[in-house]
Amino acid sequence: MNLKEIHYGIEIETVKRTREQIAWAIHSVVGGTVRHVGIPSSYDPWEVEDLRGRVWKVVGDASLTSVPAHLRAEVVSPVLGYDDIPQLQEAVRAIRRAGGKINSQCGIHIHIDAAPFDGRHLGNLAKIIYKQEPLILHALGISRDRLNRYTRPVSDELIQRIEQHRPRTKDQLNRIWYGYHNRQPQHYDNSRYHGVNLHNIWYRGTVEFRWFEATLHAGRIKAYLQFCLAVAAKALNGRAASSRKRGFDPQSAKYDFRVFLLHLGLIGDEFKTARKHLMANMPGDAAFKNGRPKPEEVLPDETTTHTNEAGQVPGLTV
Repeated sequence: MNLKEIHYGIEIETVKRTREQIAWAIHSVVGGTVRHVGIPSSYDPWEVEDLRGRVWKVVGDASLTSVPAHLRAEVVSPVLGYDDIPQLQEAVRAIRRAGGKINSQCGIHIHIDAAPFDGRHLGNLAKIIYKQEPLILHALGISRDRLNRYTRPVSDELIQRIEQHRPRTKDQLNRIWYGYHNRQPQHYDNSRYHGVNLHNIWYRGTVEFRWFEATLHAGRIKAYLQFCLAVAAKALNGRAASSRKRGFDPQSAKYDFRVFLLHLGLIGDEFKTARKHLMANMPGDAAFKNGRPKPEEVLPDETTTHTNEAGQVPGLTV
């Protein structure tokens, strides 16, 4: 399956502007109608129904405690396709122009449609992330607080259970993820607080990637989307995946991560900016695994006669 065929959604947390202001900023790009739903009151949602009948929501977020409640606005996109990325980027730019801001409490969550996945594909996904996670976490620059509280790494125990039981169906993976067959997953189940949240498969029908620090930089958001779509496509297309965890070597990290991105299919000019943003935080050299070699010092040839600026041989008098 091509990454461009996979559907996704995105949640972007912002501060400093009201939900109404953010809704009208989105409307300036997607058109349609804006309305204040207001229910449930805890989220006080605004909705923008765009010209294609899709609904963009702007809701409150209780976790953004550093600002007053009326200045907390989380953008929840409708289901989008790859061709919608440019419009999403324009909506992000409009939010920034309207004065929307982000702070250290804000994050971005990307949801990948779980419909094409079965248990084997999801096992592949978990193993791909587990293997490359030291590189991924460094590349994304995730804060220690976010990593400990909201985006915990893939656990050794989960991978061991996947390797042992080899799930073929989502029901089989459900038992592995929860430790029992959870027929009625709840929204705030504690297992959701992982960088790759598989709990959401059974609650909302998506694989949720929760790693990302918030940004209103449209290029970075595009890079994050392309990365998640590429990882999903790799898991869907692979017959199997290795779970042997890669170590993090500062000398080769940038090279190693570049190779990983190329293996995901993020090759060529189309993904040039994605590679740029995703590798920006990595130490090392993208082209040389062991660091760029230093040019050898060229020693002067002892048989060569050197002259000064006047064309004379130093120390030689006539």
